[in-house]
Amino acid sequence: MARMLRTKPIEALLSHEEESGGSLRRNITLFQLTMLGVGATIGTGIFVILGDAVPKAGPGVILSFIIAGITAGLTALCYAELASTIPASGSSYSYTYATMGEMVAYLVGWCLLLEYGISASAIAVGWGQYLNELSFDVLGMRMPDAIANPPGVNGGIFNLPAVILVFMCCALLMRGAKESARANAIMVVIKIAVLIMFILIGMTAFHSTNLHPFMPMGISGVGAAASSIFFSYIGIDAISTASEEVQNPKRTLPLAILFSLAIVTTLYVLVALVGVGTQPYTEFSGNEAGLVHILRRITGAAWPAMILSMGAIISIFSITLVVLYGQTRILFAMARDGMLPKIFAKVDPRTQTPRQNTIIVGTLVAIAAALVPLDVLADLTSMGTLVAFGIVSIGVIILRRTRPELVRGFKVPLFPLVPILSVLFCAYLIVGLPTHTFILFAAWLSFALIFYFCYSMHHSKLEKKAD
Repeated sequence: MARMLRTKPIEALLSHEEESGGSLRRNITLFQLTMLGVGATIGTGIFVILGDAVPKAGPGVILSFIIAGITAGLTALCYAELASTIPASGSSYSYTYATMGEMVAYLVGWCLLLEYGISASAIAVGWGQYLNELSFDVLGMRMPDAIANPPGVNGGIFNLPAVILVFMCCALLMRGAKESARANAIMVVIKIAVLIMFILIGMTAFHSTNLHPFMPMGISGVGAAASSIFFSYIGIDAISTASEEVQNPKRTLPLAILFSLAIVTTLYVLVALVGVGTQPYTEFSGNEAGLVHILRRITGAAWPAMILSMGAIISIFSITLVVLYGQTRILFAMARDGMLPKIFAKVDPRTQTPRQNTIIVGTLVAIAAALVPLDVLADLTSMGTLVAFGIVSIGVIILRRTRPELVRGFKVPLFPLVPILSVLFCAYLIVGLPTHTFILFAAWLSFALIFYFCYSMHHSKLEKKAD
């Protein structure tokens, strides 16, 4: 039991004097980090999941985004405090290791593997639809449904564009964090401009009658939709995974978290409002390219839909890039602590990136994106995200009690009310997830525990220090 409860000293997390095969380079600015957070969120809920969420909640999906945004906002404040106090790679995993002990941290790490790896797959599956829309507008032809759509959707069998997207992102990540952050910042600016275009054009066809009935499935439908779309807020966590590659992390991390959340929530709610205001909610379906069809119907012209398709293609690329980046950094931190095999912590001496780690992650994510249905991927991502977010909020309370003397670049306001509300909101959204998600999540954690007792417990750096 003592092994499972042992905590890693915060000083050790910050020292970087680990025998991990190398360290990461600090060259990411506040603007780039904010764009990294925006890049991990905007697009997921709008370009990929809106068609799945509206049938659950009707026009009330607007409230679903607001509920998810409030939950993310409460958690963002907790992340901002911990990130400014413990600016170490590994995000929730590292924070939990310092506050709740090895076992909980290890399980949080596995939740993050769900959050990032599965979300990358969930995001990538929508790429094929927008490629198809663009190729139709430009060339007048489409890819076969069998290779362009997610499995189980419109005849989809093997999602080939998703596989190509994942490996393109991995190739960019292996060039270096600075190059990836710069490319992402450019793509985020483009996607924001495209969504603003959608809002402005959509407002010309907005009819308030389309908002009635507002909650045809009741408050339960709004809650179910909020639970499903919450994975679109993982950008908060993605920011904190970059802690060891950020300039002046104690100031930059909390600012980037709060700035990105404000941008994301505002655009999410506006796009959702305009989207459901332009057509009856019954016309939304699981078609991930739904916004393109809205623009095409409103304008009667191909060019706005073509621009939106291009923006969506860029958007989904940038999101996939960021969540793959986050996944590799989580694995890097866990392997550096001995929780996973050393191959995940090896750093390429030339690019100073975890090259082998990236290749392994990319391969597994591509397989899931090609073969697993979108709704299963989205719900599993939400589960992993919500559990990790709730535990981080608890970690803030524990660290305030156990290490009050630590220098905190940012402090959660209205403590302890904000972290408690964060935990309660996360619990509410978890309850709204379907039963099969709980079964898959339990199976995932069972496998994690087996691996912990067979490998991680014995290879932990803390175990070696105890010997």
